[in-house]
This record gives sequence, C-alpha cells and structure tokens, in this order.
Amino acid sequence: MKEDNAAKRRRNPMTWIPSVYFAMGFPFVILNMVAVLMFKGLNISDSQIALWTSLIMIPWTLKPLWSPLLGMYRTKKFFVVLTQLLTGCMFGLVALVLNMPHFFAITVGLLAIIAFSGATHDVATDGVYIDELSPEDQAKYIGWQGAFYNLAKLVATGGLVYLAGYMISYFSRKYDGESAIVYAWMSVMLLCGVVMILLGIYHTKMLPSGKKASGDNKSLKESMTELWSVFKDFFTKKHIVWYICFIILYRFAEGFVVKIVPLFLKAPVEQQGLGLSEQEIGVYYGTFGAAAFVLGSILAGYYISAKGLRNVLFRLCCCFNIPFLVYMFLAYYQPTNGILIATAIIFEYFGYGFGFAGLILFMMQQVAAGKHQMAHYAFASGIMNLGIMIPGMISGFISDWIGYKYFFVFTVFAMIPSFLVAYFVPFTYNDKGEKLED
Repeated sequence: MKEDNAAKRRRNPMTWIPSVYFAMGFPFVILNMVAVLMFKGLNISDSQIALWTSLIMIPWTLKPLWSPLLGMYRTKKFFVVLTQLLTGCMFGLVALVLNMPHFFAITVGLLAIIAFSGATHDVATDGVYIDELSPEDQAKYIGWQGAFYNLAKLVATGGLVYLAGYMISYFSRKYDGESAIVYAWMSVMLLCGVVMILLGIYHTKMLPSGKKASGDNKSLKESMTELWSVFKDFFTKKHIVWYICFIILYRFAEGFVVKIVPLFLKAPVEQQGLGLSEQEIGVYYGTFGAAAFVLGSILAGYYISAKGLRNVLFRLCCCFNIPFLVYMFLAYYQPTNGILIATAIIFEYFGYGFGFAGLILFMMQQVAAGKHQMAHYAFASGIMNLGIMIPGMISGFISDWIGYKYFFVFTVFAMIPSFLVAYFVPFTYNDKGEKLED
C-alpha cells in the first residue's frame, strides 16, 4: 500500500496538471460567458441574463468559508473527482430542461449547483497542487496551470460558441428557427457534460490524492476558530480599507461591460447591436480575443518585472480600462466589417490581459503578503469576484433602460473610480518584498 502511494506521488505532474486546471476553468467560463449567449439566443431579456448569470457566481466569492471542511473527510482527490462528475451530470440536466416551458428558472438553479461544485473543485484542486508538489515544482508548473485554465476559456468562448452557431445552421434545415436554437444549445450543454464526466473518469486514475484526512485532523470548531483568526488578520492589515477599495474598483467598469458585450454583439442592428452570429462571436470574441488576453498577460509580466509594480500600476490600470472605449465606438457606428470588429475586440482583450496582471500581482505582493498568504489571497480573490458580480447584476437593467449606445458611454464614467484608486493606493512592500517604513 505504501509503495502504491509512493508511485502516485512520483507520477509526472504533466499527466494531471493540464487536465485538472482545464477542468477548473471550463465550468467557470461557461457560466460566466457562454450561458449569457445561450440565454440571449433563447430570448431572455438582457436584464434577467445579467442579473442571474452574475448572481450564480457568488460561490467563487464565498468558497474560503467552506474550504476548511474539505480537509476533514477523505482526500482532496475525492472532492475533485466528485465535483467533476457532479458538474458533468448537471450540464446534462441543463441540456434536458432547455426544451421545457419554464426552462430559465430550472436552468438557473442547475447552473447554481454547478457554480457551487466548481468553486469547491477549485479549492480541492489547489490543495492537491500544493500537497503534491514541492515549492520548486509549484513554481515550475505554474505556467502550465495558467495556460490550461486559459485554454478552457478559448475552448468554451471560441469553440463551443462557434459550435452552437454551426448546430443552429444544421438544425435549421429540419426545424423552425426557435426549435433549431434550442436543439443547438442542448447539444452544446450535453457536450459540456460529457467533457466533464470524461475528465472525472480520467482523474480517478491519474490524479494524485493529496494529503488524506486523519483522526488527528482538527475538529470543525477548531477549523472555524482558525478560519476566524485568518479572517481577522486579513481585515486588520495596514491599509486594508484602501486595498479592498482598490480590488473592487479596479474592475468596476469591467463588471458592467463583461455581461453586456456578448449580448451587444449578438443583438440585431435595429436594436443597437452588431447582429453577429454565434460563429462570428466564437471566432472574434472567443478565439482571437482569448489569444490576445494571453499574449497581453505574458508581456505584462515582463514589463512589470523590468519597471516595478509601484512605478507602473497606474499605467496598467489605464491599459485595463481605456480599451473598453472600443465598444462605445462599435455601438455608435455599428460597423459591418468583420476585420474592424475583430481588431477592436483584440485591442480590448490585449489591454485587458495586460492590465489584469497588475491587479493579480498587487493582490499577491501587497494584499496577501504575510503569515497567511494563501488564505489571504483567496479572500482577496473573493472580494475581486464580488466587485465584478455586483455591477454585473445591474448592468442588464441599465442597458435595457438606456440602450447599448448610451450604456457604453455610461461605462466611461464607471472607469473614473479605478483611475483614482490606482493613482493614490499606498504600498506596504517594495518590489523585493521588503516592508516599507511608515
């Protein structure tokens, strides 16, 4: 038995890191972006789409609250595999209910279960990564981790959305327009379920177990007491009010934009949209855009390393927010040239990736630094997701009220708080990780 465990620990990390981090990103992107387009095609209003697809993301904000419980039972591998299989089954159920009269309410409920499962999967997956790899190997494979998480974004927003468009064309030969759209998205959701179940089956064999729960583990009360201590330490950090404002406001404008852009791209021209098909959105937004995001993120790392985060944070904030102006341009002129539309999206996504690196590094180096770095980074990430969720929930009501054209003008004003907080936010540590004097 000990030899079997040793063999598992010697397993090449490349046999499980790419697949398990792809499985981490896949449901998140589907719920956050692909479901938006699915509901748009099924004639749900923008306000309802933005509200519910934002609200169901709350488990990714709250996941630190139940993370201590995962170390008290079985192994982290058990929870990874369980959540992958559960997510796959839920996607299968989504496919089945799309043809029902009250599909929207049922689908939102199923997607909420997927969100809770996905957030739990994230905690367990990171736990396996930390348990199984030495600090040197953690640094060695961090690039592969991020690459395959982002590959899930490319596959979902590019490949799946393109596939939905193709399937709509295919089913249109046999059914009326509305039925063709339903059957197309049923096929896509069923495929998502199959992918997650296959990943779960694969990981039953290939994923290491992580540390096992034992009789010496802390009780629930002790775990919660420790969690409260970590929580308290986080909210008593120096400059913590500044830092919470920074985390929330840095992406404030994006919170409004992220849900509405796919709806705007899909909406008919007479409704102030661009009237793109799912296939065009899959190529422009999901494939070219996702690739530009990855390139921007990579280049930002080199730029920050050369200049220092403190020196370039405000510029990174500008790079992150200002490219959202392209959607105001697209809404006002409603161009039909695919190359022009794709170029605008690529520009926005490149700036998004370039500027986003600044926020992540700030959370790691300034907000999370200290005794409980991993837990405090999880808290910061949760606050960041909350900062996206709240404006996302109301974005649809605003766009329905004033239309896409004036909505993207409104987002220009939503950028102002991010510029102010990025310019004035204080630093606790220098670029070498040394604490600055008061």
